[in-house]
Amino acid sequence: MNRRHLHAPRIGRFLPPIGNEFINVEVVSGLALVAAAFLALVWANVDPASYVTTWTSELGPLTGREWVNDALMAIFFFVVGLEIKREITEGELSSPRRAALPAIAALGGMIVPALVFTAWNLGGVGARGWGIPMATDIAFALGVLALLGSRVRPEAKLFLLALAIVDDIGAIIVIAVFYSSDVQGLWLVAALGVCLVVVLMRRFGFAHPAAFLVPGLALWFCVHEAGVHATIAGVVLAFLLPTGPGPAEGPVEQLEHALHPWTGFVIVPLFALANAGVELGGSALERAISSPVTLGVATGLVVGKALGVTLFAVIALRLGLAHIPRGLSMGQIAAVAIVAGIGFTVSLFVAELSFSGRLLEDAKIGVLVASLVAAVLGVVVVVARRGTMDEAPQEDHA
Repeated sequence: MNRRHLHAPRIGRFLPPIGNEFINVEVVSGLALVAAAFLALVWANVDPASYVTTWTSELGPLTGREWVNDALMAIFFFVVGLEIKREITEGELSSPRRAALPAIAALGGMIVPALVFTAWNLGGVGARGWGIPMATDIAFALGVLALLGSRVRPEAKLFLLALAIVDDIGAIIVIAVFYSSDVQGLWLVAALGVCLVVVLMRRFGFAHPAAFLVPGLALWFCVHEAGVHATIAGVVLAFLLPTGPGPAEGPVEQLEHALHPWTGFVIVPLFALANAGVELGGSALERAISSPVTLGVATGLVVGKALGVTLFAVIALRLGLAHIPRGLSMGQIAAVAIVAGIGFTVSLFVAELSFSGRLLEDAKIGVLVASLVAAVLGVVVVVARRGTMDEAPQEDHA
């Protein structure tokens, strides 16, 4: 597979070779994400007043947490958009035959968790959070598989990558459509006008990434004022940017190379630090155990993800809608489906859009517990099914 990818040789040297340096960067950033989440939990429980004050204090027009969630996370979603575009144009999703299985499996991994959450919260105050358990955290999940080394075949890791990319597409659509409010038509028209400017810049041959900085900022501002969550501006801009012809690098490739380390090692850990802190003392855990929101998020991610991904993959294969790739088996897909229950970053992000106060705390606890359980279960299943995960490659099914 001839792919342009991030050049991270210093990082890649210390990781199991799986043929994709992009995944290696995700793996190491996953470790930074876990460290930041742990620090947030310690901070929120040792000095809760300091934690709350730090992230709710106003810094200009926004609070500290809003700067992270609305501004910096727009850059994160911009890079996600670049990754999606790369996968669609030249990666695992570039071939309909290769993309069919992870795409259909990802669809099941979004629908079933949402239904599981809704079953717990139908008609209740927590019903709005149905989108929380739909997401898979690429960095965290790939980090878990990387820790297992040769027990997991490279094909299984690439399947998880493709699955998570499609998952991101679904999460972006859900955020744009269902978690935007009071949409202002004039600002939305202005945002469309900025998009047109970017398209015209492409037509006139603008290729340097810096040329798109001002339109990008203008698009973010217009989308923010339109009432659509501003992070969507990053995804839209990423899809509008030109790619390089043939092996040449265009703005998409240059920006992904430049920004991906910043999002992986700075922005996402900072997001975890700002949002993963939740008090676990007193009655918080006791309340969460009986909260439909916590139970819906936790079972949606741990049970719904595994069931949805595996079930839809089986259906796709039985109906002939997809073919299982060389080197992959249903045993590997089932194990990957468990690890896909690690929601974390985007799940916490949707939780922030869904709730406030106690419901938000309950949702966060659900995400944290589910991500930990999914990671541990995934490791146990892979180790227990060593023969299945390490079986010899098979030919594609016609």
